[in-house]
Amino acid sequence: MHGTCMPTKTISLELDAYERLAAARIEPREPFSSVVRRAQWDKPAMTGAKVLDYVEQMMRDSTCPFSEAELDAMDAAQAASRSSPSR
Repeated sequence: MHGTCMPTKTISLELDAYERLAAARIEPREPFSSVVRRAQWDKPAMTGAKVLDYVEQMMRDSTCPFSEAELDAMDAAQAASRSSPSR
């Protein structure tokens, strides 16, 4: 009787990446596929420009997540001087 054949893909890793992957195994013979499936990948941080685009789109769609008071506070903060106290 034959087991189910899963498609595979061969990849190349730099030595330091391979060592990190191998070190993440729970047991010595754990398949690398299991290690990768368990991994938590950091999402890239949202930049200020992306936040601004998001808010502008929400406002165009009339679904702005901010109250008028919050928008006024943001405008005031933007207008305020931001020079360093050490200058």
